[in-house]
Formats: sequence, structure tokens, C-alpha cells
Amino acid sequence: MANVLIAGCGDIGCQLGSLLAQQNHTIYGIRRNIEEIPDSISPIQADLAFSLPELPDNIDYVFYIAAAGKYKDSAYYQAYVLGVKHTLEAIKNHNIKRVFFISSSSVFGQSEGEKVDEDSPTTDSNFSTRRLLEGEELILNSHFPSTIIRFGGIYGPGRTHLIDLVQAGKVHCMEDVWSNRIHSDDCVGMLAHLMNYDIKNPEKLESLYIGVDNQPTPSCEVYDWLAEQLCVPDVEHIEPKESSRQMRSNKRLSNARIRATGYEMIYPTYQDGYQAILDAME
Repeated sequence: MANVLIAGCGDIGCQLGSLLAQQNHTIYGIRRNIEEIPDSISPIQADLAFSLPELPDNIDYVFYIAAAGKYKDSAYYQAYVLGVKHTLEAIKNHNIKRVFFISSSSVFGQSEGEKVDEDSPTTDSNFSTRRLLEGEELILNSHFPSTIIRFGGIYGPGRTHLIDLVQAGKVHCMEDVWSNRIHSDDCVGMLAHLMNYDIKNPEKLESLYIGVDNQPTPSCEVYDWLAEQLCVPDVEHIEPKESSRQMRSNKRLSNARIRATGYEMIYPTYQDGYQAILDAME
């Protein structure tokens, strides 16, 4: 069994740590507020934006799952650049088998509905994607084996923003704009799967995976389906202007690479995932 460090033990990190602990791995979690960390994870109180304390011996795997507290450059720099530097410094003398860095599919800048896989080009056209790519480069250029996972839009329990907007009639959608998403349970499932895959198949993991469900879907289809399930009026459809189309993400992401490792989606489509949430809300 492995000793695992989760740097940035928030919602996804705590769920991941709990799952890995159930599989008899030993888990350590770094977080500013350790009161939120479940009992199955050994807490380390620290802020990733500052130098980290001495870590437990014999760490095998590291998951870097930080999140920027605000949508501004300084927050993204602290979360995805400075925090990465401090984490790499703290583990430099450990015999780490692999570092996993959780990134975002927003670094793919395609806006014309293109099909996108791990070999597709990225863009650093704004501060958020630039900082994410800086963090990825720091991880990939370290001397540790490393893997980046770029997740699509995450939804799930506690992440019901879209449901709330549709129910309140406060949302519209752009025609012919593709979207990509992943349930939080599959985020956790994918991360645990990749670590366990690496344990059984050393050095066979790729350096990059896209984390989305099996079904890229036009945004309007998702909104309309939610409105139907919630028994509320149809969502307004608008025709995007060329300028707004270029500013929005509009691409079809492929999860073929991670599925090729044997991962099976818990929620393969948005209908599966959102229906589970709606059932729980009732």
C-alpha cells in the first residue's frame, strides 16, 4: 500500500483521500483549515502559498489539487505556480513514484466546435490559462515522474450552480456551442484509478489525460433537459455573435486515453450524473 500526500485537500481532495484510505492506503492532507479534513486523512495544517513544514517520511504519491480562491491573477499565481514551487521544494528529498497535477480543460482554446484530445494545442490567452500552464510545466519539468489531468466542468453534490440557475429561470444558452463536463465522483474515481494503475503498471502512465464524461453535448441540450426534469419553462436560446463565440469555450473533448487504461465512468453522460443529483435533492 502507498503513502499519499494530497496538497490542497478541499472537496475533491477529501473525497479522494477517503476513497484511497478505504483501499488501505495511508493518506496525508494539506489544508489551511484542517477541521474540514475527515478522520481517515492525517491532517497537515499549512498554506500552499507559503513554505511548507517538514513532511512525513516515505511519501510515494502526491496529488496537487489546489484551487484559486478568486478569479484574479494573483490568486491563480499563488494556487498554481507558487504553491507548486513550495510543494516541489518540500518533496525534493522524497522518493516520489509520481506526482499528479489537477489542471483544467480551459487551457484548450478551441472555439469552433473542434474535436480535442491530449495532443491538441493549448493557449495562454488569459491569466488563468497562463498560470495553469505554468503550473503544469513546473510539474512536468521536475525530476519526478508526473501526470497532468485536465478536467472539464465539474458538477455534483454541492456543485449545483447550473441546476439552481435553470430552476430560477436566470439562464440562457448559446446555440451550437459544445460543452464538456464530469461528475465529481468520476474526478475522484479517475484519480484513484490512475494511481492504482501506476502501482500495478509502473511507468506506463502517460503524462497527460483529459477528464470528461463520454458525451460532449451542446449546452442548450443540457439546459433544456434540466428544465424539463425540473418542470420549469424552457431556457432562452440565443444566437451567439462571432465575438462572443470566440470568447467562449466551444470544443468536443475526448476521454479515449483514460478509458484505454480501463477506467469505467460512473456517470457516462450528463443525464446519468444530473439525474442522480436531482433524485438526491428530492
